Amino acid sequence: MDRKEAIELIEKFLAASMSGDKEGSRALVSPDLVFTFTGKRRFERAEQTGEFNAKRYASVKKDITGYDVCTEEEGRLVVYCLGTLYGAWPDGTPFEGNRFIDRFEIRNGRIEKIDVWNDSAEWLLTRAGLAEDQE
Repeated sequence: MDRKEAIELIEKFLAASMSGDKEGSRALVSPDLVFTFTGKRRFERAEQTGEFNAKRYASVKKDITGYDVCTEEEGRLVVYCLGTLYGAWPDGTPFEGNRFIDRFEIRNGRIEKIDVWNDSAEWLLTRAGLAEDQE
């Protein structure tokens, strides 16, 4: 798999998972998928992130600003997808500019591991008046 194919795989996966296409997202991942979401949340199935996001956001979308593809040992590719999230909190308040980084490990044409980080927890703490002031 080359760089272009790896990015296309990730784009297909993100489109399927963000639209709720469970079969489409399952077809692109390994049966032994390891999925770690922000806060060390472990998921066994890709569609579980949608279930989690439904509790955290009224809506959420990604504005992808770029990809970085790295070759690792034994034919594994690592793809970083970065950008910002936008959407609405559960109370309907809109947000944008929430940074994210998704890290995907690909082997044999399927996604084996996903790690997700974003600023949502800090933003939620700020909204609740619990964040420390940063200067």
